[in-house]
Amino acid sequence: MHYIALEVERIINSIRRIVPEERITVAFSGGLDSTVVLFLAKEALGRERVKAANVDFGLFTYERARQNVRITSTEMQVKLHSISGKLEQTILMKGGPDCNLCTRKIKLGLIRAYTGEQIVFTGSNQSDSWGSYGTAFSDGFYAPLFHYSKEEIKIMANYLNLKIKYIGENAHREGCKLKHLLKPLANISYHGQAVSQANEILLQQIKELNLSTSIANVKIIGPLNRNIALINIFPIPARHYWKKLTDKIGSIAYIEDCFLIHQPLELTIKANKGLFNNLRSRYWIEQGRLQPEFAVPLRFNWLLTTNHRLKTFQVIAYN
Repeated sequence: MHYIALEVERIINSIRRIVPEERITVAFSGGLDSTVVLFLAKEALGRERVKAANVDFGLFTYERARQNVRITSTEMQVKLHSISGKLEQTILMKGGPDCNLCTRKIKLGLIRAYTGEQIVFTGSNQSDSWGSYGTAFSDGFYAPLFHYSKEEIKIMANYLNLKIKYIGENAHREGCKLKHLLKPLANISYHGQAVSQANEILLQQIKELNLSTSIANVKIIGPLNRNIALINIFPIPARHYWKKLTDKIGSIAYIEDCFLIHQPLELTIKANKGLFNNLRSRYWIEQGRLQPEFAVPLRFNWLLTTNHRLKTFQVIAYN
C-alpha cells in the first residue's frame, strides 16, 4: 500500500501542475477508471473546479449505469452534466461495431463540444487502446491513469476506499449495451431493441436467480434479417438454469434464436476489404475486442463481404 500511496500523491501533484487554476471536466461513465479519476481530480483541485460530464446513449445505456453515475457524483458532491449521444451513435454504428471510434468521435467528441477549450480528464489507461497507442495528454484531453494497469487502478480504488458500483455485464470492462451488437445497427427498432432488451433482462434474471458472475451479457449476431442471441455468462451457470434463461431471452419479439454459451465457439465473421486484408486489425478484433468479452475460448472464420456499407465487421454465425 505504501507504493500506491506514493502513486496517488504523484497523480494529485501532476493534476495540480497541469491545471494550476482552471476548471476541468471529467468524462464520467460511473465505472472504475472514471470514478478514480473523478475522485483524484476533486482531491487535487477541490470540487468547485471539477464537473462530471456523462454521455447518455438512450436505449443503449444500462439503467443501472444511469443510477451509478447519479449516485457517485452526488456522493462526491460534484456537479453532473448529461449529454445525449443516441442520435450520433445510431448513425455511426450503421456501418458495423466500432467502440473505439464511438469513444473518440461521440463520447469524448460530445464532451469536448460541451466544454470548449476546457481540459477534459479521461479514465484511459494501459488496459485500453488509448493507453497502448496514445499519450497521457493530447488535444486537450488528459489521462491521469495513463501509465497504470487495470489491476493497479483497482488497488488504488481500494486504497482510496472507493466503492465502485458495477453494472454487472463484465467485471473488467463495462460499457453501453450496443457493444454487444456484433453486426451493423441497420434498424434501431429491430437490431437495437434486441440488444437493449436482452441485456437489460439478463441482468434482472441474474439478480433474481442470485447467480454470482463476472460476465453477464447477451451478444446479438446473425445476418441482418435474423437476430441470434448468445447468452454469455461466466462462470457458466448450472444446467438447470439454462432453459429458464434461454426461454426468457428467446421470448423477446426481436430475437429469432437463442443459445446459452457453454463450450468453445467458432465465430464466422464478415469484414470489408480493408479489414479483411489487415491481419493486425483482425487480430485486435479477435483478441482485443471479442475474446475478452466471451466466457469461452473462441475460434474465428473470416469471410470477405460483398456489402459495401459494412465499414467494420459482422458476426454472421456460430458453430
